[in-house]
Formats: sequence, C-alpha cells, structure tokens
Amino acid sequence: MLIGVPKETKDHEYRVGLTPDSVNEAVLHGHSVIVEQGAGAGIGADDADYAAAGGEIVDGAREVFERAEMIVKVKEPLAAERAMLREGQVLFTYLHLAPDPEQTEDLVRSKAVCIAYETVTSPGGGLPLLAPMSEVAGRLSVQAAAHALETVNGGKGMLLGGAPGVPRAKVVIIGGGVVGTNAAYIAMGMGADTWAMDRSAAALRALWRQFGNPLDTAYSTRTAIDRHVTDADVVIGGVLVPGAAAPKLVTEDMIRRMRPGSVVVDVAIDQGGCFETSRPTTHSDPTYIVDDVVHYCVANMPGAVPRTSTYALNNATLPHVLALADKGYRHALADDPHLRNGLNVHAGEVTCREVADALGYPYREPMEAMAA
Repeated sequence: MLIGVPKETKDHEYRVGLTPDSVNEAVLHGHSVIVEQGAGAGIGADDADYAAAGGEIVDGAREVFERAEMIVKVKEPLAAERAMLREGQVLFTYLHLAPDPEQTEDLVRSKAVCIAYETVTSPGGGLPLLAPMSEVAGRLSVQAAAHALETVNGGKGMLLGGAPGVPRAKVVIIGGGVVGTNAAYIAMGMGADTWAMDRSAAALRALWRQFGNPLDTAYSTRTAIDRHVTDADVVIGGVLVPGAAAPKLVTEDMIRRMRPGSVVVDVAIDQGGCFETSRPTTHSDPTYIVDDVVHYCVANMPGAVPRTSTYALNNATLPHVLALADKGYRHALADDPHLRNGLNVHAGEVTCREVADALGYPYREPMEAMAA
C-alpha cells in the first residue's frame, strides 16, 4: 500500500502522523510511504530522517493526497484537505465528528473511508488510540490552568500550591477517566487542593486506590457539580461519551457565580465541550473571558508538546496502520471488531451510531456498508 503523511495544518499543530521509525516499520512490511516536506519538523525529525527510514519526500500536501491510498494524520482534516480526499481513499486520524457537521458533510460527500482514532476500542472496553493524548491533555490542563491563574493572564493571581500561611487553590476535575486521572496527578503534585468528580462509583474507587486521602472525591450529581464548581479556583472538564458530543455539565449560571479570576479548562472541547460557555480556541489565542472567568479551550492541546505526543500516539496507532496496510482496510476491519468501531464514514454513509444520532444521518452498520 502507498501510505501518505501530510504536514498538519491546524493552528500551531506540530505533531505528525508517523515518526521516522514508524515509516521504517511500514517499509519493512513492504509498503511505500510518501511524506510531505517538513512534516516532522515539529518533533525534531527532518526530511533526511524520513528519507533514511525509507520514505519518499514530496513537495506539498496535494501530491500526498493525490497519490496515497491511505492518509495517516493526527488532527481532523481542514476544509482544504477534505477537498482533496477521493472516493475509496482511507483516512486514518482523529475526527471528532459529532460536534462538527461541516466536516461530516464533506467526508460523506468525498466517499472516502474515514477511520477515527477516538472510536477505536480495546477488548477491555477502553479507547486505546485516544488514551495517549488524553494522558497528555490531562497533564497539560493543569499547567495551562496554573498559567491562566496568573494576574497578567486574567486570573486571580493564585499559586496552585499556595505558600506557608496562604491557602492552596481548589482544583475541581469533572470526569475520573484518563484525562481526570492525569490531571489529578499533576494538580496534587503542584500542591493544589484537588477534587475529582465522576458519576461512576467504580471510577471514584479507582481514583481512591491510586491516590488515597490526598485526593478528595465526590459523586457527580447536578447539585454536587454546582456546589464544587462555584467554590473552585480551577475547574477542569474531562468528560467523554465515546463518539458523541460531550454533555454540558457546567451551566452559564454556574460560571456566572464563580469567583472573578477563576479558570476553567475544557479538555472535552474536541467533542463540543462540557461547559455551556465553551468555544474552541487555538494555541495562538488560547483564552477568553466570560463573566470574569478565564476559559482555556484549545482544541489540540497535545500539539503544544509534539515530541511527547507524537511518539506516544504512534506507539498506539502503528499496529493498526500496519494492519490496514498489510490486509487492506476491508479485511483489517472485518478481522478486528475493535478497529472496525473506528469506521465513522464509508463511501458516503455514516457508520458510527453516535455521529449519526448527533447529526441526523441514517446509520449504516459497518459490515453492511463495506459489503455494499
């Protein structure tokens, strides 16, 4: 198979779909890889590294999209990239379609085969291709919050860990999954008064076993969220409904009643965000203020640390890239129901139920779609 790796075009997105080592693995499996010039610069991999790994360097994204049978990316394709997709071409990347009707419409129109990292599952029920970036984003969320709390950035001028004789900041984390666990780890390490909330008692028990008494936990009811959010200095939203838009758990009224200079970080923004006042921001302009509360809603947070993020992501995605290339997408998806769960759009049909329900498309079961 001819695999294509374009340079990412989202604002300040420096990750890349395949590392040189991953390219070399694909070549050793008998495949060809074309890489857009400069695609790996953000992770410290230059064109010579990709050429030494067996990749072919090409001048621009158009040639990658025109020639490649499978495109491997990191972030969802922007409009200009979607216009270059063709019928039958495989696209393997993060998509986050449920809150993005324009992207979904373009992908349906392209009749490409669109497989989303974030809905690929594991035998244990997890999301193995989303987890590495959720780990990174969870950790980054606390760093971003600490920075936003500084007065020069609109915050109330607090240090997360306080100082002798000075209270610590209260950090409330909504969602006890991968994002929440990693956010708690960093927040506690920075000395914050850290609370984690979840509607799963099992998730709260797991957090308790991992962190013990230094972490406070609360069952996530609407009343509890209201009480803790309005009392918090920092709120981190890390909720996820696989494939679907994130639920709006923090209302405009709650934001209005938070103390001036408080900070909210919406890690769920890729799926539409879990605060009613959230809207996507970029690394160039990461924050805005609503009712004197600083909002950090960058939609590609892990892009800020592309070396760590790209290598962590490739550790998870490479086996699936090789399976798709070795077997062809039809056989690979037929053989692996967990990879098949990643199929969101196929030949003009929506094959992810959550996306279909969110955006009003007819749903087609993946095996039926491929057979047709």
